[in-house]
Amino acid sequence: MSFLVILRIVGLLLMLFSLTMVPPVVISLIFDDATWDAFVIGLGITFVTGALLYWPARNARRELRTRDGFLITVMFWSVLGLFGSLPLMLAADPSLSFTDAVFESFSGLTTTGATILTGIDLLPESIRFYRQQLQWLGGMGIVVLAVAILPTLGIGGMQLYRTEIPGPLKDSKLTPRITETAKALWYIYAALTLTCFLAYWLAGMSWFDAIGHSFSTVAVGGFSTHDASIGYFDSATIELICVFFMIVSSLSFGLHFAVWREKRLSHYLLDPEFRFFVIFLALLVTITIATLMLSGTYDYDDSLGLRHGLFEVVSVATTTGFGVADFTIWPGVLPFMLFIAAFVGACSGSAGGGMKVIRILLILKQGLREIHRLIHPNAVFSVKVGKMRISSGVAEAVWGFFSAYMLLFVLMLMILLATGLDQVTAWSAVGSALNNLGPGLGGVAEHYGDMPDLAKWTLVMAMMFGRLEIFTILVLFTPAFWRR
Repeated sequence: MSFLVILRIVGLLLMLFSLTMVPPVVISLIFDDATWDAFVIGLGITFVTGALLYWPARNARRELRTRDGFLITVMFWSVLGLFGSLPLMLAADPSLSFTDAVFESFSGLTTTGATILTGIDLLPESIRFYRQQLQWLGGMGIVVLAVAILPTLGIGGMQLYRTEIPGPLKDSKLTPRITETAKALWYIYAALTLTCFLAYWLAGMSWFDAIGHSFSTVAVGGFSTHDASIGYFDSATIELICVFFMIVSSLSFGLHFAVWREKRLSHYLLDPEFRFFVIFLALLVTITIATLMLSGTYDYDDSLGLRHGLFEVVSVATTTGFGVADFTIWPGVLPFMLFIAAFVGACSGSAGGGMKVIRILLILKQGLREIHRLIHPNAVFSVKVGKMRISSGVAEAVWGFFSAYMLLFVLMLMILLATGLDQVTAWSAVGSALNNLGPGLGGVAEHYGDMPDLAKWTLVMAMMFGRLEIFTILVLFTPAFWRR
């Protein structure tokens, strides 16, 4: 590995990231919220640190290899998460502690949406805007990572996705051709954001709320400029717009890329992951609305049952985390069912969290194959997704990812239990962070501010593991990675 090249890239990223603190300064001046100085100081610290890393390595030039990609990817999110916390610490309001500011920053950049803040409506507009912006930037970074970089690194079953995405690399090194894919993804992501903003604005949101919520919706993030989230607006039109864009943004951006490039909408219907995802959501919505009506939670002639059932299912299942109702107090199995749905999550190559739909689909297909083998011991059965036969290597990677996911979940759950949290709060907090969902059950149904610091740092790690597909981080802890 070339550490000078890596330092050069990280330095450049920090200097570039510092410029993202300019828009909140403009917002602060527009609303005169007296918080602009926190962003100016944060910008200065971030830019100078980036320059100090970049300058000694400015002439370092070398082709990046797979191992460099792992280290850069982890450093990218770690460093930006830490420096992204500066304005939250420096601002007089909310004036967060180091731990709380880092938690909020990582939650934004990983598009988790878990927050330690209360009284969001009363915060300075620039801080409210900055939280939304963090999610938007993180969402775009994740899309590029998932579509252009992780398949190249062969992370946890993403080799399957690597064979399907149009335009990405087929070799084992990171080359400039990634920029072509990334540029196309930026166009799609920006176009979705602009369309979402216009739809929200025309539906009655202020321009400030429309920008902020378009950022977090397209990023599948869940941060809001209000404590009541989307429920603040009490508008069926806004909720339907949000549902539409949550679903669209939870689909593979590689699939969007293919549709955009070939101008054929049929790509969506031909995609097995898309079909499974839509059927899964439809089934959850049907069960949820039927249970709400039969239990008497909502009246049959009240449209709130339909609205809240549809919205909360899509929001939780796509790991966005917006809210219009408190699903944690819904009757029967509904809270647990919706929370488990977040483990399935969004489609591969999207900004959504969870284990990803394609992996769950593969696990189900492998389970059916084992049943068929028991019935016909001498027959040879292959696992197929669409018309593509899945190799044993990809199947093993998927099971390896699933095993690592569950082991990390149990380990972090025990750490949170050791801090004194009750079981419901602990397991839902870990599940929410690892799936990049946001809201939890029990003591974290509303916010995470009352948790011990050790629990918050554990959840920050869970957000990172979930966001970077686990193995991207785990590989750094192996001695073989650091050998020449």
